This record gives sequence, C-alpha cells and structure tokens, in this order.
Amino acid sequence: MSRKTQRYSTEFKAEAVKTVPENQLSISEGASRLSVPEGTLGQWVTAARKGLNTPGSRTVAELESEVMQLRKALNEARLERDILKKATAYFARNPRPIQQCFKFTLLAFSHLFLGNTGECHDGALSE
Repeated sequence: MSRKTQRYSTEFKAEAVKTVPENQLSISEGASRLSVPEGTLGQWVTAARKGLNTPGSRTVAELESEVMQLRKALNEARLERDILKKATAYFARNPRPIQQCFKFTLLAFSHLFLGNTGECHDGALSE
C-alpha cells in the first residue's frame, strides 16, 4: 500500500507552532488537538526554535553576518558624509581655491582657442 503524504500550508504550520507554547501543551497534546502526526509537529517546533520555521528564513549566523556588513557600510557612509561636510565648510570659508581652479580652466581653454597669449579681446582673462 502506498501512503499519501499530507501537505500543510505555511500559515497552518506557523499557527500550530504558536499554539503549542501559548496553550502550554506538550507536542503530543498539540498534535492530537490539531490532528497532525506527533513527529511532524515536533519537527516544526524544533525548526522554529532554531529559526528555520519557514523556507525563506535565515539562520542567526547569517543575520549576524548581514548586520556586520550593514554596520560597515553605515560607517563608510558616515565617513564620506563627514568628509563632504568638512569640504563644504572649507570652501565656504575659502572660496579662493575654487576661483583659482576656475581661472586655470579658463586660461587652459583660452590657450586652445585664442593661442598662447591668453588674452581675450576685452582682457577678461588677464590679471
């Protein structure tokens, strides 16, 4: 004789696992109340205690690893933010480096388009 295996929904399994400790039932009492084989309910409860109650769930070690990676990424983002804050404050107090860079860029383009003189017809690029 072939024996047909019963399939239970994820919701049913979750409710069954939750029912046992909430009602302070043993595995055998819970299994008889829910009409589930005792071994099956025992496996569900054991898996839930280990954090493996659903196929998509992850172990504690995997979650801890992810937390460490996220903390590292957060620290890097904070460091980048702090660098940008300091740069913004510096350039707000000292706009001269930006002006010099802009002037250098203008001079470089003027050499390309106007020759080596760096002079425009109105003398805008000369000091």
